[in-house]
This record gives sequence, C-alpha cells and structure tokens, in this order.
Amino acid sequence: MNDIIRIPQGHATIVDRSDVVVVGGGPAGISAAVSAARNGASVTLLERYPYVGGLAAGGMVLVLDDMVNGLEITVQGICTEMIERMRRKNLCMVPDENDRQIDRRDLPESWRRWARWGLFDFHTPTAPHPICYAAAFDPDAFKQTAYDLFAETRVKLRTHSWFSSAIVEDGTVKGVVCQTKEGLQAVMGGVVIDATGDLDVAASAGASHVEDSFILTTVSRWGGVDTEAAERFEFEEPELFKRLDHEAKRLLGGCWAYWWLKTPLPGVVWLNCPHMPKLSGMKVEDLTAAELEGRARMGRLLEFAREKIPGFENAYVVDFAPQTGVRQTRMLQGEYVVTKDDVMSRRHFTDTVCRGRDYYTPYRALLPKEVDQLLVAGRHYSATPQAQKSSREIPPCMAMGEAAGIAATVALNAGTTVHKADVRAIQKQMRAQGADPGDIPSANATYLEAAE
Repeated sequence: MNDIIRIPQGHATIVDRSDVVVVGGGPAGISAAVSAARNGASVTLLERYPYVGGLAAGGMVLVLDDMVNGLEITVQGICTEMIERMRRKNLCMVPDENDRQIDRRDLPESWRRWARWGLFDFHTPTAPHPICYAAAFDPDAFKQTAYDLFAETRVKLRTHSWFSSAIVEDGTVKGVVCQTKEGLQAVMGGVVIDATGDLDVAASAGASHVEDSFILTTVSRWGGVDTEAAERFEFEEPELFKRLDHEAKRLLGGCWAYWWLKTPLPGVVWLNCPHMPKLSGMKVEDLTAAELEGRARMGRLLEFAREKIPGFENAYVVDFAPQTGVRQTRMLQGEYVVTKDDVMSRRHFTDTVCRGRDYYTPYRALLPKEVDQLLVAGRHYSATPQAQKSSREIPPCMAMGEAAGIAATVALNAGTTVHKADVRAIQKQMRAQGADPGDIPSANATYLEAAE
C-alpha cells in the first residue's frame, strides 16, 4: 500500500472568464469551441498538450469514419467542413462519389483503389466492404485547420494547461482550475464543456460515472514505403500475401484487418496497431508499459516487413504518436445512459441532437445528473461500456461537440441552465449550420422514445 502525503491546494489565479469554457482540445472540443463561438459566445479552450487535435492529430488516428448510413452522410457540420478544408490543401483523401456504393462486389477495381486508404464501411460482415464517404488525412493538417477555425471565430486557446479540478458552487460548475508552469490557474465560465475524453471535469465535479477499458495502441508512421508495389503484391499474389500478412499480425499480437494504411504523404503509411488489451488508460504504469511494449512490437514488425514484404524494403520509422491510443476509460452516467441495444437497434429519441453512423444520441446523454452548467461531449458521454465501443469514433464525437457548443449558447441566451435548454432550438441551430441533429429519423430507425 502506498503512503499518502497531504499537501495544501494553494490558490489559483483567475486568468480568464468566458461564456463557455471547453476543457480538452480534441475533435469534440474543437467542434464545441467553434460551434459556441459561431453562436455568439466568448469561448476559452484549454488543452494540456502543446497542440490541439487529440487522438485525430496527437494520437494519429488518421481516418474519419463511422459517419454514413449507406449512402447517407449522417455526420456533417464542422466535421465535414474540416474535411473539405484539408482537401483543399491536398492533405485529405475522400473516395470519388461514383465509387461510393452499397455493394462493391461488382466493382473490384474500386475496392483496390480505396481499400488501403481505409475508406470503407468496416461494419459490413463480409469483404470486400462497401466504399463509403470517409476521409484519410494528415495529422498536422488537422491541427492547422483547427487553428484556422479558432482564429476566424476568436476562440481563446490556452495550451499547456493540465486540468486539475472543477470549481463547483451549490451544485453548479463555475469554472475550472488547471496546473501550468505558472502554477494553478483558474478559468471561469457560464457553461463548462468536458471534452477531455476521460471525463476529468465531470468526475472532479462529482458526476456519476463508470470506468472500463478496451485496448491501448501506440500508433506510428513509416516512410520509404513503395505503396504501389505493396498493393500490387497484395492483389496479384494473394496466397503469399495471406501467409506473410498472417505472420505480421502474429508479431503484432493483435490488430485490425489492415495493419497499414496509406496517408496523403507519398511513401508514408500509418499503423494503428498493436492492440494491447488488459491495460488501463487511467494508470501511469499501464500507459508507460504500452509505450514500451508497443515500440518493441513495432520494431519486430519493421524488421520482418523490410525482409519479407514487397514495397517495404526501405521502410523506416517516421514517428510514433505523442499520445497513446486510449479508447475507453471513464464514462458518464448521466440523465440518460445509452445502451448497446440503443445503438444496435438504431433507437431514436425525440431529444436527439446528433448522429453517428446509424445511431442517435439524445441530449440527456450529454448531461450529468448531479451538477449543472456542465456538458459532456466525446467518447466519455453517458453510455454503457458496450455501447461506447460501437459509438466512439471521431466524427460522432465531433457531432456531439458541435451540439454541446450550441446547447451552451441556447441556455445562456435564454438565461436558463443547460438542463433546461430548449432541445428543439438546439436541433434547429444544428441544421442551420449544416449539421444533422438526427431529429428526423431514417427509415431504419426502429423505435421512437419520448424525451423524459
């Protein structure tokens, strides 16, 4: 058992006040901050790292997916705006519209053209999977696009600010305290949005939550890869490819179907592996172990790929992601807890404010029960661990952030609390700024539930 030493918290200097304070500069936090600012709020965004982008940039999860229901694009708004901005810089790839079909079995050339970009519907049971609207992007382009949006909307960004504690008075969140090189600093706000990914703010404020874990990953990029030669080998020598691919996956000890995917940078591929289960994204020892073990496995894979796999003869490590790939830690248990059945049965709610692939997120799932003026947006929203595994991809989290930013301004403008915010006004404004709140269910929505 570890000894405990008690230290005084000391005093925090108030360094800023805004209508809306967003904690966490990942995809959900970016959307929340920009959305709130576009709706007239003064916004401060706090981020612990020296950059924004979260797992999309620092974690180098370089495909935006889980945003279509067949041919219908269900996640739009700020997410698709960022995709288009990155495309204009030639740092983002999206399948041609003619290649996006429900069934690709009749067009194998389209599968060959887009599969190694990872731009397919991986939820379908058999391969080849349908090519769909998704985006493969460069991590620095994601960061720069966010900075451009912040400049345009006058979001006040404070990096190097590690969240420490929530400021709560009489059950209402008033602001947050961060640890910085200058000591403890406080930022006060009318509404606080927890976009930390780990529910740091809500947990500190006393909100109910559960904790679970999935797999950890140290994502990396390799350069010097002849992707054309590698793809030619895969499709023209399928039996040998299958044997070597099986051995590569054995060395990794766990990975997705594709252990390497192309990026917009010529000759550079990214590797969203290895999968390391039974490690917690909340434990220092486990996060440290993941870094060391992940690098060791990738080192063995690189040696094997150079020797055995055509196209990888001159491969080298470009970089490892500065952020560990954490998928699940704390999850809010809010006004409504989304279940796996809700996600899988496409349950629709009248207070739906955002969508994922073919599932809906009620506004109540962004609201803690115990505290007010606090919203939650991101993979740590109110859901069971099983539901979260199927609804935690980056675009749906960005949609949550966009809805949370609007909800904060709807409440502030009405002089009420976020718990009493007008859901119809949130839905209306989501549509006004090009997003899909999911208020109109698709034909495959199987159940309607009234908001409580």
